Amino acid sequence: MISNIDHIAIAVHDLEKALAQFSVLTGASDEQIRIEEVPSEKVRVAFITIGNSRIELIESMETESPIAKFLEKRGEGLHHIALETTDLEAETARTEQAGISPLSAPSSGAGKKKIVFFNPKDTNRVLIEFVQKM
Repeated sequence: MISNIDHIAIAVHDLEKALAQFSVLTGASDEQIRIEEVPSEKVRVAFITIGNSRIELIESMETESPIAKFLEKRGEGLHHIALETTDLEAETARTEQAGISPLSAPSSGAGKKKIVFFNPKDTNRVLIEFVQKM
């Protein structure tokens, strides 16, 4: 069952600059911000917590990463919407049965969460991610 919008992710060229802008926009304090690297995805991310959800700013760490390719092709902007679930495998199977295909097998993501992305061709051109706390 999907329980929450976990985060909305925005691809950015300069994480520090974007974080400064979004901190002003949201009025976020230092306690609401967490920065980490996700080597498996070749990105640095900053999460800004707002209530039960977060804004995730994503910066590529390598020129050949998926985010670098996204930024090159589309520029900065909305990258994906992440939905929280307590059973990633069951929700993935449910959506697959309905014809919505995952892009890969579940893997480890930021915040020590298990993640899976779905093909935007199946979701009105919006990249959707399921996340499960581990």
